[in-house]
Amino acid sequence: MTQPYTLETLIDRQAIADVILRYARGIDRLDFDLMRDCYHPDAYDDHGSMKGSVEQFIAAAREFLQRWTVTQHFMGNMLIEVDGDQARAETYAVACHRREDAEGNGKDDLIGVRYVDRFERRAGQWKIAHRVVAAEWRRVDEVRGARGRGALGVWGRRDTDDVIHWIMTARSPT
Repeated sequence: MTQPYTLETLIDRQAIADVILRYARGIDRLDFDLMRDCYHPDAYDDHGSMKGSVEQFIAAAREFLQRWTVTQHFMGNMLIEVDGDQARAETYAVACHRREDAEGNGKDDLIGVRYVDRFERRAGQWKIAHRVVAAEWRRVDEVRGARGRGALGVWGRRDTDDVIHWIMTARSPT
């Protein structure tokens, strides 16, 4: 279905895309408040093994994400269709999860997914009302001795000492 691209529709589409990207930052930086802010309070999330309210999803994510040394969510194709105060969004993504021990041995778990979302605009804010994560493929690879942090420069962190917080507050790394 082709939509007329009015300025309002383009602004709505960008606002929805921003929510999708903030979700990726939130989940990768373990910023659960940022993740929560992407959903309406009564939203439903179906991540397969984690299904339920946004609060149930965040509680499960807090536990699940602790198993991984790092995660990265690469958001790709986004098809966003706005219909008044509701919208459908389908986002292709690759979710990368790495688990390492002190020697850098472990595994990479990569999953190709589609985030299939219903967004609603309430009080002028676009947020996720219903999300289903559809898995398309998965690949698990062994990792051997990959550690070596420090040799390549600034490394990402999963807390408020991450580089994004340095930039946003004009402070130096700790």
